Amino acid sequence: VENILRSAEIITVEDCMCRVKWHKCDAPLDVCISLDEKAREAMKSGAKRVSLAHALVVLKRSHNAGLVHLAFTYKGNEKPEVICSCCSCCCHSLSALVRFGIPDHVVASEYIASNNDETCDNCGTCVQRCQFHARQLINDKLVFNPTKCFGCGLCVSTCQTKSITLVKRKPI
Repeated sequence: VENILRSAEIITVEDCMCRVKWHKCDAPLDVCISLDEKAREAMKSGAKRVSLAHALVVLKRSHNAGLVHLAFTYKGNEKPEVICSCCSCCCHSLSALVRFGIPDHVVASEYIASNNDETCDNCGTCVQRCQFHARQLINDKLVFNPTKCFGCGLCVSTCQTKSITLVKRKPI
């Protein structure tokens, strides 16, 4: 994401429309980032132009809050123009992924989590962080369902035993 931001001419930040509308959680609001043409459009409706450093702080804060970064591209442009930090309780795209199990139809990820069962201490931190319900503790043992994993990395960054990594997803 940092590389995407570095290549942008203009960066803006505004409140998450989904969380403003639904109020189902207390995650940070000012986490929606627009780039270049979408940023110009966003400034017309009140988004604030920010520096790269500020945008990186926004991303770090939203990641720490357990939000999933989604980089959206639009037809005819392969470069992402919007980077949202989403929760599964408010976000229309992320909640569709979780509720209906339609990965790759709404948004796609090239990565998936990989677990080292030998070093995992079954603490459950990753279960709490997973927006996709791919992880459960059953009889105090971690059970991972890779078909539900989106590869967002929220579990990786908080695994104290470093038992989780992201790997390239194998084509189906």
